[in-house]
Amino acid sequence: MSNYMDEAKAMRASIAGLAEGASDEKIIDNKSAFPFWNGGGVVYKRGDIVQYLDKVYRVLLDHVSQLDWTPIVAVSLFVEIQVGGGIPDWVQPSSANPYMKGDKVKHLDKIWISDIDNNVWEPSVYGWSEVEPNV
Repeated sequence: MSNYMDEAKAMRASIAGLAEGASDEKIIDNKSAFPFWNGGGVVYKRGDIVQYLDKVYRVLLDHVSQLDWTPIVAVSLFVEIQVGGGIPDWVQPSSANPYMKGDKVKHLDKIWISDIDNNVWEPSVYGWSEVEPNV
């Protein structure tokens, strides 16, 4: 029995190491190693990785989960891990997960680049520059 317990502890340590030091690409490639989000009072720590609706999210703030704080609703608590696939569509961020200088997004059939860190403004309003189509 202790053999299984030792193996489980080693696996948990390996998953924790993956979450802490791996690139976003490696996390997505190994998403099955991460637990599914649970809204039943689970203690989540900043940096934890969870799966939800076939996507992978990083916890932004320590918190205890609630059923109505899903990763897609509680954007101040979670950020989706995205890689590849081009430039993502702009979504309204909160102050806890703003866009940073150099981030690119698609919005209003154009591509925009953030000119500032901690950008929560909509592209075309403030803090963004339109990117030329060939960039």
